[in-house]
Amino acid sequence: MLVRLLYASRALESIGAALTDAILAQSYARNAEHGITGILCAYQNGQVFIQALEGERDEVNQLYANIVRDSRHEKVTLLDYAEIDQRVFSGWRMGRVDLNRVNVATIMRYSAYPNLDPFSLNGRTALALLMELSTTTTVVGRPEAAR
Repeated sequence: MLVRLLYASRALESIGAALTDAILAQSYARNAEHGITGILCAYQNGQVFIQALEGERDEVNQLYANIVRDSRHEKVTLLDYAEIDQRVFSGWRMGRVDLNRVNVATIMRYSAYPNLDPFSLNGRTALALLMELSTTTTVVGRPEAAR
């Protein structure tokens, strides 16, 4: 059974581009092995994250449990969890979007303020934002179809 999980978290310390790249490289390899796809959005200079994970239920649940236990961040907040018929982010083992570079008008469609607070989003809104970002912005990482 396929599921989609959306969560937000806050880094305990600012996570620079090099560490984010290392985390994504590790995720990319692991996700391929476990059939997980998704997208990660970093915001406020690598301190706030919103992520979608898709895959088989046990695999996604295990990955989320690991994320919750990761000591590099706090306030891991589940935004949505649903059984799905098909993946939305099937082309990405793990794509990355820097929300600091997204047009404010895009953020304002989903947020009361130009500084997005992903912890205040409901699951439907978070998914809509991530879907728009995956199709209208530059996602770092190559889509699987290009391989």
